[in-house]
Amino acid sequence: MSGSCSIALDELDWRFSASGGPGGQHANTANTRVELRFDAASSPSLGPRQRERIVERLGPVVRVVASDRRSQARNRELALERLRTRLAAALRRDAPRVPTRPTARARAERVESKRRRGDVKRGRRRPGPED
Repeated sequence: MSGSCSIALDELDWRFSASGGPGGQHANTANTRVELRFDAASSPSLGPRQRERIVERLGPVVRVVASDRRSQARNRELALERLRTRLAAALRRDAPRVPTRPTARARAERVESKRRRGDVKRGRRRPGPED
């Protein structure tokens, strides 16, 4: 499916049903909606770390549905692409966050902006007896 992961097509479980919505006789008779299921928990194509990562992020069975197009063949392609995208996203490792500190200038600007804002608010007050 991707550069680091390849899944045999016989591991995929395809189901077809009628799409909902308008479409007349074609929509009522053609099974164009595609549901694609992939049992990640028992897949021999995945390595142990890949399996663990996919099950942790997506669950033991990954399910995608495509009913966007009127053609079953096109919906098959869409479902396969959606599965590919979901698995790739689950296997992607995020770069670790490196905490940073604000620079001295940024801290000074923040304090100065707070002081200016305080001056503006002080200027809006009703004059007291000493003014």
